Amino acid sequence: MGNIRRAHTPAFKKQVVVELMRGEKTKGEICSQFSIHPSLAEKWRMRVLEGMEKLFTEGVSDQSKEDQKLIEELYKQIGQLKVETDWLKKKVGLNR
Repeated sequence: MGNIRRAHTPAFKKQVVVELMRGEKTKGEICSQFSIHPSLAEKWRMRVLEGMEKLFTEGVSDQSKEDQKLIEELYKQIGQLKVETDWLKKKVGLNR
């Protein structure tokens, strides 16, 4: 019988990483407590550390500004298309 892969929930991963960050226990103790491999726990910890950079960046990123402009443009196009559709329905006589 082969190894069964377990799918860990985000809450479980958070709990493991918080324990690692506290530093009260060794990585080995924490991993045996949660029945996971130390390399997996280290991957989760590194992922959290890399993601923390994004939390502390100043202001709004350029990507989110571009996304906001794109959203505004798309809403503008939707409004224009709605007006044109209503006008065409009126001319054809579908709007009774």
